[in-house]
Amino acid sequence: MFPRSCARLVARSEQGWSLARGFPTAKLGTWKRGNATASTVDKKTIEKLPLAGIRVLDMTRVLAGPYCTQILADLGAEVIKIEHPTRGDDTRSWGPPDAPYTDGVERQFPGESAYYLSVNRNKKSLGLSFNNPSGISILHSLVQKCDVLVENYLPGSLAKYKLDYATLSELNPSLIYASVTGYGQTGPYSNRAGYDVMVEAEMGLMHITGERDGPPVKVGVAVTDISTGMYTAIGVLAALYARKETGLGQWIDASLSDCQVAGLANIASSALISGKKDSGRWGTAHASVVPYRAYQTKDTNVAVGGCNDKLYGILCDKIGKPEWKTDARFVTNALRVKNRDTLDRIIEDELKTKTTKEWLEIFEGSGMPYAAVNDIQGTINHEHVLARNMIEEIDHPKCGPIKLVNHPVKYSRVEPKIRTPPPMLGEHTTEVLRELLDYSEDDIQSLKSEKTIA
Repeated sequence: MFPRSCARLVARSEQGWSLARGFPTAKLGTWKRGNATASTVDKKTIEKLPLAGIRVLDMTRVLAGPYCTQILADLGAEVIKIEHPTRGDDTRSWGPPDAPYTDGVERQFPGESAYYLSVNRNKKSLGLSFNNPSGISILHSLVQKCDVLVENYLPGSLAKYKLDYATLSELNPSLIYASVTGYGQTGPYSNRAGYDVMVEAEMGLMHITGERDGPPVKVGVAVTDISTGMYTAIGVLAALYARKETGLGQWIDASLSDCQVAGLANIASSALISGKKDSGRWGTAHASVVPYRAYQTKDTNVAVGGCNDKLYGILCDKIGKPEWKTDARFVTNALRVKNRDTLDRIIEDELKTKTTKEWLEIFEGSGMPYAAVNDIQGTINHEHVLARNMIEEIDHPKCGPIKLVNHPVKYSRVEPKIRTPPPMLGEHTTEVLRELLDYSEDDIQSLKSEKTIA
């Protein structure tokens, strides 16, 4: 079995990717295993988003899974989000804050919480229960129309609904099936429920986060969920690329625990190479580079990076202490690390003499890394953030204009953007059933009456 969607993907791969100047058509040189060919691609094709033509069945909720599928949606995939027909995604009720409805009616559940809105743009919502044969049949039909399925249920729990990879790959051998879990499909913890904060604790991140002599602290945003969502999206893209050669899908096993261990990066590497206990928590400081941290100013805080001798010298000059460059206690990074307490104290004493704004003006153009420590309002209204189009306003059908954080990666041809707002619960149920599965109005009404769909 070689589905039409996969055939489209193979055909697309043979067109090539480098664009010569000139519209409406362009000659493209195609690289494929060293064999060059030529083909003509029109402007409409060139301006498609990278994942246009890919369809994703999104059976995820909360953060890690929806973050993955939102990335795929931003890149042009058609993402159909499966939600419980009455309560929807769990995060719909994770307010306040919630986006208010323009009709003034307050809806507590399900709603349009800020949390839900943050990870569900560019998707379609299909309200569906698969606790009955009708719902399972709909999902089986959809799977045969999709390229990718992403789910985040406990390992093995979808098998009783015949929605596991073994079953669905028989229906569609080209299906890429991504499972996002706390601890993976195998291993002694595989059946544990895993949330971000537990994995931060279990897999080392919480231990190394916080002030030097303080208790362990979770990161201010669910970074383990987010990194797992990103890794899963990368895995899906790699599987799509591999499918061009084989026509076959595969099962992707992505876990918060694995992604968190991978995210320890140089910290884990240091422990592996040295065989020693890690150096613990450092607050905003760095274990092996000084000065490199946030300091108090007269009014707030500023981060500075004297990460090498040159940058340290710039810092000394800018705070009016050039003599510190030749102070025997601080002339090398090794000595600065040895004497960090003294150096940090005297730097902070100087920085406390001026406001953060004054220091930013002094440091501007110096070549030394520095930054104000901004709160979230300071971030989303930051001139650079706005200049980079990272905040976008879009019209929501029931809430009116809402602002959302935009897709972060810029492309030279066609740029991903917020094309549609996060959907209302079941907003696209009728559209999906009618247009993809050829259900009649009578069929749809019957499914609604038995509460299979919403």
